[in-house]
Amino acid sequence: MKSKSSGGIALLGCAFLPFIASASSHREAPFIAGSPRVDGTDFYMFRSYESGRSNYVTLLANYIPFQEPQGGPNFYNMDETAIYAINIDNDGSGRPDLSFEFEFKNTTKDLTVSAGGQQTPVPLINIGTVNLAGTNLNVVQSYTIKLVRHGDRRNAQAIENVSTQGNTFLKPVDNIGHKSIPNYPEYASQFIYNIGIPGCATPGRVFVGQRKESFFINVGEIFDLVNLNPVGPRDGNKNDLTSKNITTLALEVPTACLTAGKDPVIGGWTTASLRKSDEGDSERSYRQVSRLGMPLVNEVVIGLPDKDKFNESSPDHDAQFLHYVTNPSLPVLLNVLFGNAANAPGTPRNDLVAAFLTGVKGLNQPLHVNPSEMLRLNTSIAPTPPSNQNDLGVLGGDLAGFPNGRRPYDDVVDITLRVAEGALCGAIGNCGSETADPNNGAPYTDGVRAAGPDAADTHVSGMINPNDIFLSAFPYLFPPIPGSPQGATQ
Repeated sequence: MKSKSSGGIALLGCAFLPFIASASSHREAPFIAGSPRVDGTDFYMFRSYESGRSNYVTLLANYIPFQEPQGGPNFYNMDETAIYAINIDNDGSGRPDLSFEFEFKNTTKDLTVSAGGQQTPVPLINIGTVNLAGTNLNVVQSYTIKLVRHGDRRNAQAIENVSTQGNTFLKPVDNIGHKSIPNYPEYASQFIYNIGIPGCATPGRVFVGQRKESFFINVGEIFDLVNLNPVGPRDGNKNDLTSKNITTLALEVPTACLTAGKDPVIGGWTTASLRKSDEGDSERSYRQVSRLGMPLVNEVVIGLPDKDKFNESSPDHDAQFLHYVTNPSLPVLLNVLFGNAANAPGTPRNDLVAAFLTGVKGLNQPLHVNPSEMLRLNTSIAPTPPSNQNDLGVLGGDLAGFPNGRRPYDDVVDITLRVAEGALCGAIGNCGSETADPNNGAPYTDGVRAAGPDAADTHVSGMINPNDIFLSAFPYLFPPIPGSPQGATQ
């Protein structure tokens, strides 16, 4: 490909990096970069493809980015002063009709040992092998879930733990290491709970806990002035997040309990809000600091001056950000950086309005829609079994994949790059006055792919790490990498 002068590349690279180098929504805005416990990094919403569960929708919200497996002694508990929510819009209004709100509580046992005749508190999170009862755990984190309808927190209803008939759930401790927890997958699986959802005749499921990082991207070379071949092989670079962990809020809800009326399309996003004061529990006592629906929006679409504002806003107010979608900067930066400025798609980008704000007509656009950014899923489209999933989703002919919802295996970086460069031009919206193929027939890629949707359906080639796989059952994300021994994968 043709190149510009080194000075031009440096200038454009500096402008480009804040938009994409954060890896999905990892540290994507100035405020949230300093508050990792409430930093929503990825959101997934798809019809469950676990055997026998196709009548359910799985919702996964990831928080606390870039977790080092050996991150002791405190590891990565959720924030006690925050409300984490998974929000569902089932009428196209851009406002939450259902919000599943998670609140966490730490219980410290103040475990001691006898040292010279004195009982001395220990500095560690555990003092022996960890079991389900948590006998040797010094800190136990629990949580509750409330269902809020139409934003009315005053009438919130508790989600029931079916096993205990109470309202409290436990979060497994993070994967400290093999000596502390010899079989972490078995240990963590005991924290998957059946839940009773008010107004829903069929139980759902919940799990909250540490998982292997599910996002895959070539972060390092993107930071280095996009030091890669954007039209190279899709498996030519390493996944820089392959050795990191994440914390996941996972819900599985019967589809009929999420939809409304005759419209099978739902929208979803996750938010985190921090308590502003200790007085009361009203919505005004909290400040929303994180928001995530579609991946990469706050990186590759929203400009730097409005990143914090976007995180604090509600989707029904997204008209204020419309110019970032109709006149996006990313395609211009990419094409100038790699010498294809003349081939950038023209504006206004109505194709991106469909992709990001309304859903694609005939695929996942609600019957009545207020343009608003969120992940949208047509629940009438059957899930694709793992063996047949295409990681390019809809662009690869797999209608059950991104941007119709999002599954863990979907390569949203490559899909987003292709859409930004005009892959949907002429198909779902006008791209202005362009006449040429945006990339002369060569779609952009960051060169990173996951190995497959599960262990039974892997596609390993090039630089693909065979450990970058997912589960074929709830909660779908792979168990976390242990802190010890070094180099272990689970």
